[in-house]
Amino acid sequence: MTPSLDQVQRIAHLARIELAPGEAEQTRDQLNGIFALIEEMQAVNTAGVEPMAHAQDVAQRLREDKVTEADRHADFQKIAPEVEAGLYLVPKAIE
Repeated sequence: MTPSLDQVQRIAHLARIELAPGEAEQTRDQLNGIFALIEEMQAVNTAGVEPMAHAQDVAQRLREDKVTEADRHADFQKIAPEVEAGLYLVPKAIE
């Protein structure tokens, strides 16, 4: 599928890309290269290939999920300008 120059301009407009008058031809050639690569990839026989999430079979080491910092909520409440019922009071921003 070779897009026309009008189609390239429309695609550029939809993608919010500004093309100079001479760039449309070059962009069309680049799109044709992308389409050719897609066709080449679609021609590969993938029957029997199980989909995978990653190219390598690796597992990520995870740390134990535990709290590592002390609760400093009360300390921060003490230095706040205004607090009520454990909540920080702030000036009204939108009227």
